[in-house]
Amino acid sequence: MQIAERPAWSISRESTEQPLRGNPQRRQHKHMSKQVSICVIGSGYVGLVASVCFAEVGHRVICVDNDETKVKTLCEGGVPIFERHLPELLAKHRGSGVTFTTDLGAAVEKSEVIFIAVGTPQGDTGAADLSYVEAVVSEIARSIDGYKVIVEKSTVPVYTNEWIRRVLNRYGVDPHSFDVVSNPEFLREGTAVMDFLHPDRIVVGANSERSAELLRSVYEPLTGGSYYAQPDALQGKCSASEPAKLLVTSAQSAEIIKHASNSFLALKISFINAVANLAETVDADIEDIATGMGMDSRIGPKFLSAGLGYGGSCFPKDVAAFQWVAQQQGVEFQLLEDIRKINETQREVFFNKVRAALWTLRGKRLAALGLAFKGDTDDIRESPAIEVIKMLLEADALVSAYDPAAMERAREVLPPSEKLSYAADIYEAAKDADAVLILTDWAEFSEIDLARLNQAAHFPIVIDGRNLYTPRVMLDHGFTYVSVGRPAAYQAQQGKPRKLGV
Repeated sequence: MQIAERPAWSISRESTEQPLRGNPQRRQHKHMSKQVSICVIGSGYVGLVASVCFAEVGHRVICVDNDETKVKTLCEGGVPIFERHLPELLAKHRGSGVTFTTDLGAAVEKSEVIFIAVGTPQGDTGAADLSYVEAVVSEIARSIDGYKVIVEKSTVPVYTNEWIRRVLNRYGVDPHSFDVVSNPEFLREGTAVMDFLHPDRIVVGANSERSAELLRSVYEPLTGGSYYAQPDALQGKCSASEPAKLLVTSAQSAEIIKHASNSFLALKISFINAVANLAETVDADIEDIATGMGMDSRIGPKFLSAGLGYGGSCFPKDVAAFQWVAQQQGVEFQLLEDIRKINETQREVFFNKVRAALWTLRGKRLAALGLAFKGDTDDIRESPAIEVIKMLLEADALVSAYDPAAMERAREVLPPSEKLSYAADIYEAAKDADAVLILTDWAEFSEIDLARLNQAAHFPIVIDGRNLYTPRVMLDHGFTYVSVGRPAAYQAQQGKPRKLGV
């Protein structure tokens, strides 16, 4: 078994059939904050962030992982992932609010609520691989000694809650001694801590009122607002007067909410990229188009940024898994396949921009700014930047790469090559480059000293896969500027002398 992850207003249902009666807001406020003993299985992005944040709101948490090295690192004060606010909260709660162990059985016995936050990687068919979930549930079954609520926190297909119940029944666990709840996460890497403590919504899929009540208690510091009233609380969009919102549904609805949400966001990204490709053919500006679309309150401005497409551990996997679920249920959902195809094509579109700007790529020096799939994270899973760099290396280009956080992880997946090097900063990467490529939307890359960049590069060419600059600004600084969904801005170029053979 591999473990990894990586009140307010309430709509509640007592079951899948009968809605709860009475005023939802009054019902939600009747809960008093109480400390709940929690076990979180998995110390990846989801599990570690959840563990620390549950401790931050006042609960007792045991985080379990079968990776002894990782557990040792966490116990000794190490932080295995790059995530804003996480080091400070770990330092604050380690050893008191949250402890780390490899002993799953003991952790289950000491806990009222058990969150499963293990990896569910994509299989060959597109379906989520639930073998790690099943292995964990099998271990949980051996340690249940009283009523427990087992919570799916991993991203799983619909009816996983029912399969977890069946596994527990096969191991002879008394059906009255547990409930299975779906509590999908909606965390974005780079802002995961703030997303947890200041969520758009908290979704709890429970098919019994007993388990729903316990999950309400878990989240009551956020939905009741008591956490936000604390002087040392992390401040964000939620507050004591406007606390987090809780939605209680059936377990099946909660499972679909997660996949449907991520697939819809992926749809917005693929849609704007398709529009960007059209915009280029008629000399329109995708940034203006996206702004005009986003001003419509029914659409909104988020996830309308044209570029290299989506990546990471969630969107690619969730779109594929949602499509697989639809197929298993006999539902034709062609839109999901179109989302995936547009996203994959976008990397090729950008590669062709590079080739068109430089004519040939063999022996060309290219500065690649960005390796992570997006800014503010070191995660390179399904990173468009990594895919573009692989294509460039296959075309015999020489690549000097720089990323503020993801270079060590990139070295693990990009094979050693004399054509690939890693730079200490932006300007070292750009030294004597025939073109500078912006592949990740780090804030650092939107604040480049353009005069210095021009001096460092051999040719003043910037090919921006994240549209971080405006063509006018780049022209004013002497660059030829190629971006996504906008007319290219060409500058009369004069390269610097270069010795033959260098």
